[in-house]
Amino acid sequence: METGGKAKKGAAGRKAGGPKKKSVSRSVKAGLQFPVGRIGRFLKKGRYAQRVGSGAPVYLAAVLEYLAAEVLELAGNAARDNKKTRIIPRHLLLAVRNDDELGKLLAGVTIAHGGVIPNINPVLLPKKTDKAAEKTPKSPSKATKSPKKA
Repeated sequence: METGGKAKKGAAGRKAGGPKKKSVSRSVKAGLQFPVGRIGRFLKKGRYAQRVGSGAPVYLAAVLEYLAAEVLELAGNAARDNKKTRIIPRHLLLAVRNDDELGKLLAGVTIAHGGVIPNINPVLLPKKTDKAAEKTPKSPSKATKSPKKA
């Protein structure tokens, strides 16, 4: 018989017979879609530092989620501009290269099947002549020829 007056403890410090609480992930607590636990595991296994603080994987998950959302929004706009409902690598490339900050961040990145940004050097384009002079007809117009039938 126990004399300490303490109740028997089950798993994780709860009293025996009590209902088990539903676990809440750190991603849900932080209001994120990206997995905080998995990112924390990668930080530890990657040996970037001897110790990893509890806030580091939350912060990194938030940054990665923001970047992914930004790229996907711009790529979705590029897909809609091309009258497509599905994002392809070409749309990702157009989104990244047409945005100043993302272009700077991913300057050294090659996107497979992305192609290139359409660009023709102005020097290679034909020289512009006076358009007004070209549009005036040099021969008599057809309107003056039609009365001959009458």
